[in-house]
Amino acid sequence: MHASVFAAVFVALYVAHSVGDHWVQTSRQSADKGKPGWTGRLADTRHVASLTATKLVVLLPVALLLDLRLSLAGVAAGLGVDAVTHWWADRRSTLARLAKACGNGEFYSLGTGTHPFHPVTAEGKPAAHLGTGAYALDLLCTKDR
Repeated sequence: MHASVFAAVFVALYVAHSVGDHWVQTSRQSADKGKPGWTGRLADTRHVASLTATKLVVLLPVALLLDLRLSLAGVAAGLGVDAVTHWWADRRSTLARLAKACGNGEFYSLGTGTHPFHPVTAEGKPAAHLGTGAYALDLLCTKDR
């Protein structure tokens, strides 16, 4: 694969990932995908299905417009691996176990009330903030390959 094809595909999937993970994903999917049992599994499956569809909707016009010679098998394999790993990371317990095994358990809890140095309000309650360690690790684990 030429570097220009790689770059075009990377940019298309990077943009699609941001759109699919933040704009297409519903609040219910986001809230439920880490829950145990079938509630979490089905919410995560719906999220990953819409995310993968978003990636395909963005990638296909880019490939056509730039006349990229992408194989159907390559696109299917790439999006398939991406979908499986994204589903795995979004189940949360799996990502938390990996973070702990890698020595990043404390970072995983960053931004939550369980982190040993979490910010608090004047009343001693967890303070609002932007982002968490779990979210940052999710991004690193599931960004398009």
